Amino acid sequence: MITQDSIEALKARLDIVDVIGSYLELRKSGANYKAPCPFHGEKTASFVVSPSKQIYHCFGCGAGGDSIKFVMEYEKLNYPEAIEKLASSYNFSLAYSDSKNSKPRSMLMEKVNEWYQYLLTKNPVALSYIKERGIYESSVEKFGIGYAPDSNATINYIKSQLFSMGEALEMGIIGYEGGKNFARFIERITFPIHSANGAIVGFGGRTITGHQAKYVNSPETPYFNKSRLLYAYHHAKQTIHKTKEIVITEGYLDVIMLHQAGFTNAVATLGTALTPEHLPVLRKGEPKIIMAYDGDKAGRSAALKASKLLSISGFSGGVVIFKEGLDPADMVNSGAIEELSTMFRTPQPFIEFVIDEILSLYNLSDPKAKESCMQDAIGYLKTLSPMLQDRYKTYLAQRLGINPSFVRLANQTNTNQNKSVIDSSRHRDMWELTLVKTVLEYPEFVNQILDVLDPSLLQFHSSEFALALRGKFDEPSLMAISVDEKILSLKDEEALKAELIAFLIKHYEREYKKVNLQTDITFEQKAFYIRKFKGKISRLKRGELVAFKS
Repeated sequence: MITQDSIEALKARLDIVDVIGSYLELRKSGANYKAPCPFHGEKTASFVVSPSKQIYHCFGCGAGGDSIKFVMEYEKLNYPEAIEKLASSYNFSLAYSDSKNSKPRSMLMEKVNEWYQYLLTKNPVALSYIKERGIYESSVEKFGIGYAPDSNATINYIKSQLFSMGEALEMGIIGYEGGKNFARFIERITFPIHSANGAIVGFGGRTITGHQAKYVNSPETPYFNKSRLLYAYHHAKQTIHKTKEIVITEGYLDVIMLHQAGFTNAVATLGTALTPEHLPVLRKGEPKIIMAYDGDKAGRSAALKASKLLSISGFSGGVVIFKEGLDPADMVNSGAIEELSTMFRTPQPFIEFVIDEILSLYNLSDPKAKESCMQDAIGYLKTLSPMLQDRYKTYLAQRLGINPSFVRLANQTNTNQNKSVIDSSRHRDMWELTLVKTVLEYPEFVNQILDVLDPSLLQFHSSEFALALRGKFDEPSLMAISVDEKILSLKDEEALKAELIAFLIKHYEREYKKVNLQTDITFEQKAFYIRKFKGKISRLKRGELVAFKS
């Protein structure tokens, strides 16, 4: 079993925004973050992540919990499996109470990478390629560049280090076919690929001996998903958060050379186009996105798809297209640093780029083709917000050389269906919810509250109040209160005392009226209760908190 101390130490390293943000595209909303819930179908964002509380809660379906609970639910893992997956992502070694079943974090990827790095220093052909591309020794070290030998050498090395073939298969270092194991990377320059937190999760490899595939990546594994990863993001993220800008390129060498030239916010996709799964990573810190793509047909096509995705998703930024035959690595190697800097400062905005690319696909001298082009562009504009539609329909009309009145966009109406479970099912009493949140955030006030107030006095949220008193903080109803920014807690004793007095005066005034109307008790009983309630009301109005049972 994993020790509880080890679990607590891992939890202390987890940031729920970082964990959930690697799966979902989170958007800042006040002190919290929001996203459409991944656990039930919805179009509006009712899923809230609280960085201060380190919990999430969906106001639509009631799902909620901490980082571990999210990974369990999203990945369909049990508790130990979720902990081990998070530990691997955060480069954290777990401790186990049973030494026989102890499974410390595997060092296979790190060991293999160290070996690849060593082999690079012994291979003149690989070193010559590195030198030709203008890569400094410091960059070789920073990015962990290595060299993978023939298949048998890799398999023998893994065995010599006492790692199992099963583990090497699971990590994607080794493949299995026709009853035989084989190395995934053979006679290639290697580029270790890291998670956002710095753990090696896979490799990229570039052939230097004429293999059919110029570049290969690790296969999909439980740790490596190329549609979610960005090469060198762990190196770039500090600069990205500082400058609020990220440059996305097409290749490893582009990134390495850009970092050499001082553009340390550069990253690359891993042999695949930008996908919706990349967006959660890109959303962190809300940076401006600069797509730096080659000017060939494949590069422009990839830039068009990425620009549509990013503009529809509300990202700001633009596109830099390099002259055909050039890429960022070439420009750095030739010393064109200032030119690169200017290009990155003045990208073409995503929406303009998409419209221009759509126009380039049609023969605009043909009226029928021009009409088809307009409809194609209108279809794209309709995916944007009404304000952006209005702004760019004029741009489209100008580019087509037509009157803007021809660019007709149907009105879109947005309905906000983001209603919480509590909102839709029953009355929300904000005073009572404030009291519950105060208990959740300031448990030191509990005794003072219980001296004068019983949970039964609450008319609408007595069950939540009772759960809070019992410390059932993982209950969905309490999580909903905890992450709701509209509910404010009482932060000091004087404010709490004033609110309790006001509440209790109203409560005892109601009780006084009720007993006055009662006909099923004796005159003596009625007189007793009237004196009792009037006395309490009088003391409360003098600023004295009255004990509930007095």
